[in-house]
Amino acid sequence: MDPIVTFQPMGKVIKVRQGTSVLNAAGKGGVHISTRCGGKAGCLMCKIVVSQQNMLALSPIGDVERRKLGTLYSKGIRLSCQATIQRDVEVNIPEDPLKAAVRKQLEAARNKEPDELW
Repeated sequence: MDPIVTFQPMGKVIKVRQGTSVLNAAGKGGVHISTRCGGKAGCLMCKIVVSQQNMLALSPIGDVERRKLGTLYSKGIRLSCQATIQRDVEVNIPEDPLKAAVRKQLEAARNKEPDELW
């Protein structure tokens, strides 16, 4: 039976073949995950956050990914290009840091709050 992956925070649900990387599943589902290295674990841009219980639904972490992530792995971070889907899983795509900063500035301007950067 093909596993289902749920991408949060958008709530997008898609069915994929077992062994599909999270990055490829995202592409198939029209979910954007930033990457610059083309899925070679070189850029570290494609990080996802996975709960401890959902970690077991992904492939075990490999040596390359472990070296790249260091202690981030213990915080539930995986590289979507390296983690493959073994069974139904829910992953969280963190907000891009630049987009988060812009969003905070826009919200502050809308609420007429002092801007943190000025």
